[in-house]
Amino acid sequence: MKTENKRTTIYISPDIHRALRIKSAATEYSMSDLIQEAIRISLAEDAIDLEAVHQRRHEPGISFERVLKDLRKHGNL
Repeated sequence: MKTENKRTTIYISPDIHRALRIKSAATEYSMSDLIQEAIRISLAEDAIDLEAVHQRRHEPGISFERVLKDLRKHGNL
């Protein structure tokens, strides 16, 4: 079952709007389609990041202070 798209208002800079409008005309995709695709890509990247965090949740942590100490120890700072 197809759901109806929701209407929303976004505020973007005039330069971004111009670029989006030109890309829309050049690609024959609507500005809405281009924005939706950008959001899908961003959300997919978030999902990948969250999966990586989930997979690494049992790895031991290391403090920033320890990293600095190790860098000094090996002459990198």
